[in-house]
Amino acid sequence: MIEEINNCIRELKKGNLILYPTDTVWGIGCDATDPEAVKKVYALKQREDSKALICLVSNQAMLERHVKHVPEVAYDIMDLATKPTTIVFDEPLGIAPNLIASDNTLAIRVASDKFCQYLINKFGKPIVSTSANISGQPTPGNFKEIDPKILKGVDYVVNLPDESNNPSPSSIIKLGNDGQVRVIRE
Repeated sequence: MIEEINNCIRELKKGNLILYPTDTVWGIGCDATDPEAVKKVYALKQREDSKALICLVSNQAMLERHVKHVPEVAYDIMDLATKPTTIVFDEPLGIAPNLIASDNTLAIRVASDKFCQYLINKFGKPIVSTSANISGQPTPGNFKEIDPKILKGVDYVVNLPDESNNPSPSSIIKLGNDGQVRVIRE
């Protein structure tokens, strides 16, 4: 696993794309602070850059560095969630501008998967995490279902067993700084 993490970090530092297992589905990832790398993700997914992407952080401390204000309820949601839960926060900080939605929000999830946590921790910055599919196509449930165009379009494919026992996208909850909570995807 250490070798895979080092290979990923080498690619991420070059502004390249990786294909990696997350706490939900296989994801396309890049340095979430690098606008050129983010642009490559949108191009590979054939997705408009107005449709925001999720990014992963390794822990709550990293989350706090990239969001101006983390509402108290966010900690309760993270602690009580029974499945991976992505939270849309207002006023992200230090993130590629083309990753931030037009309403100045960003979808962030604290990774629960050990591989993701080690990778992001060692990289030291958030990593984009978007499902490994062309926009509009079904989300692959496992590695074998990933479109060859995606496999060819990334710079590095993580070589780890496909052991996701939860191959479904995360829940998404939007938290406004005004205290409003809205479920976007259960």
